[in-house]
Amino acid sequence: MTLARALPDDAAEWWFFLGTFVLYALGRWFFAWQRARREGDSHPVRTAFAEEDDPDATHAALVGGFRSYRQFFGFVVSAVTVVLVTALTEGRLRVVLLWIIVPLLVIALSYLDFRQDRKARSRA
Repeated sequence: MTLARALPDDAAEWWFFLGTFVLYALGRWFFAWQRARREGDSHPVRTAFAEEDDPDATHAALVGGFRSYRQFFGFVVSAVTVVLVTALTEGRLRVVLLWIIVPLLVIALSYLDFRQDRKARSRA
């Protein structure tokens, strides 16, 4: 089991993980800001940050659940895509593909979560 690792050994790897979470949060805030701007809100940035403070909207994220099958399948397909790219490529090609695919997948997942929260708010 020499390939299995529990935690990253290098500080740069920790920055990659942190960057993924930051990219997800920025994606969610961007989509909320864009929606508030389209709706003609006078303070779209304030509205975008206020959406994240709603405890009902973030309940599923806090308990680790998926609110819809789209979120679940989006997560599974993203994980399988990253594993396939990692397993089937080597060297520079792997690095380039992961630098392109992972941010796109993270933004796509943040958009799915944003849409799910928007639907939940419109029903309430």
